[in-house]
Amino acid sequence: MLDQVTKVHDESRQGEAFAPVATDDQTYRKKFYIESYGCAMNFNDSEIVASILNQEGFGATRNVEEANLILLNTCSIREKAEQTVRKRLTEFRRIKKETPGLLIGVLGCMAERLKTKLLEEEKLVDMVVGPDAYRSLPSLIAEAETGQKSVNVLLSREETYGDISPVRLDNNGVSSFVSIMRGCNNMCTFCVVPFTRGRERSRDAVSIVREAAELFENGYREVTLLGQNVDSYYWTSDDGSETVTFAQLLEKVALINPLLRVRFSTSHPKDITDEVLYTMAKHENICNYIHLPVQSGSNRILQLMNRTYTREWYMKKVERIREILPGCGLSTDIICGFCSETEEEHQETMDIMRFAAYDLAYMYFYSERPGTLAQRRYQDDIPEDVKKRRLAEVVELHRQQSEKSMKNDVGKTFKVLVEGTSKRSEEHLFGRNDQNKVIVFPRENFKKGEYVMVKVESCTSGTLIGNAVQ
Repeated sequence: MLDQVTKVHDESRQGEAFAPVATDDQTYRKKFYIESYGCAMNFNDSEIVASILNQEGFGATRNVEEANLILLNTCSIREKAEQTVRKRLTEFRRIKKETPGLLIGVLGCMAERLKTKLLEEEKLVDMVVGPDAYRSLPSLIAEAETGQKSVNVLLSREETYGDISPVRLDNNGVSSFVSIMRGCNNMCTFCVVPFTRGRERSRDAVSIVREAAELFENGYREVTLLGQNVDSYYWTSDDGSETVTFAQLLEKVALINPLLRVRFSTSHPKDITDEVLYTMAKHENICNYIHLPVQSGSNRILQLMNRTYTREWYMKKVERIREILPGCGLSTDIICGFCSETEEEHQETMDIMRFAAYDLAYMYFYSERPGTLAQRRYQDDIPEDVKKRRLAEVVELHRQQSEKSMKNDVGKTFKVLVEGTSKRSEEHLFGRNDQNKVIVFPRENFKKGEYVMVKVESCTSGTLIGNAVQ
């Protein structure tokens, strides 16, 4: 698994139950309860599942006791997530014994890998449904209602769910995710995604732009375009008359309305192009923020990871970003203690951190995940205490860099999109600037979804504090 100090997953949302849509006045004959774990892609998938179930007469509930169908949308990236899901399934099994007809299903990335265990050996679930099989949910539910165990974990080369309008999770009503592609072709040796989500395929550009436009019309003011590697997005229309690259897609979404702020995640260093950077520079509403995972500063380790770039390539890419987009926020992922990593190679990672001066970093120590290429090819031979010590050194360096980055913003004025009330004070609002930094400022008469110019007066290690200016 990848254990991390600063979580790439939003920990506050792990296990979050899907809420009924407040504006939905339809009467449903059955209720479904769904919990989501993992990355933003999984939460977006839960919205697709909700849309499919709504069409089948199922309405969402956050009360598990009144559900006819319980679903867990799962993640295989970390062992902790799997342990949590197993614990929840055991709890749900107790409810099932007291509730005739209740069905329990596992969706997502754990489905394919653990289908036999969950269905036959441990008998924890009635259904196992992979990320590309959500359209088959109605037939799988019908099959499970007869007492049969139902499974569909087939991966697809075509499925993008592009024609399904997701039912939005009960979020802040200001920012939302739009999936632009599924799967991944990169085959990084530490990663299980290509095996759980399949080969890369791009969703049609027309449906992406339509979904983003609908979000704007419904009051949303920020969309994040999601993909395992957004820079390799490439779509061609059925008749071959139109081809859309990621840079062109970015522009199409940005042109919906200047008030719609656009973000994207995640970028692969080998694929992000000057065309993307110049498109970002051209449109004020495309945020100057790039998540560019480096993973390691050692060329040998990068080769073992199958990252297909060198440290020199990566550093030149960072220089190019700084050249075309001065002041662009930059974040990264770092893995400490990958198979056979030496102290010198660990120091190379520290060096590249000093060079890039990341605003935000997601930092892990490595231990292998079942089914990955690294598990098959390499020995996980770095002692855990060494991994943890190296991680602690990386975390401390990043803390220093982050603190410096925050202090550098004191005295500057930023355009902030208001996302809601500050957790610490009802009298303050919070939002993020272009560079994805959280800024807190007095409420005054400002409202959620508005843009406010805020001058930064002070900061903490993770938050900028300021006042609105005219």
